[in-house]
Amino acid sequence: MKKIVLIGPESTGKTSLCEQLAQHFNAEWIPEYARTYVENLSRKYDYADVENIAKMQQMQFREKEISDGIVFFDTDLIITKVWFSECYAKVPKWLDAAIKDQNVNLYLLCKPDLEWKYDAVRENAHNRQYLYDCYKKEVERLAVPWVEIEGFGNVRIENAINAVKKVC
Repeated sequence: MKKIVLIGPESTGKTSLCEQLAQHFNAEWIPEYARTYVENLSRKYDYADVENIAKMQQMQFREKEISDGIVFFDTDLIITKVWFSECYAKVPKWLDAAIKDQNVNLYLLCKPDLEWKYDAVRENAHNRQYLYDCYKKEVERLAVPWVEIEGFGNVRIENAINAVKKVC
């Protein structure tokens, strides 16, 4: 099984790319759990909520260990680690080991070159490049294959398809 993870700042097309890649490769994709979780809260999220999100993400990865083919993940624990760090200035001790245990085959790191689109869950319209740099630092530290995804429209999806073909 190949695990392909899309990461990047908010509003960089991760969900759309995940759906398109899954369709192109006739594969499964796992939606971003954090979005669903936060949308269903009747209050502002807190540290415990982010840790619950991280544990669910970890479980989603474990559940797919027995899958065949390719599975595309709309975000993973790297995004959550940066979220912990930026919002709370602390990261659970278990998180770095959990990130390594995900056994990701390829990260597609989406550049913030698309126009920002507001929605009620998004918070970071003005620091997308900073967050991009944080995610890039994390994937470089892991020494796992990754490719920067940029471009508009069909160029973006073609760049992603070509990157996936190189590892699958």
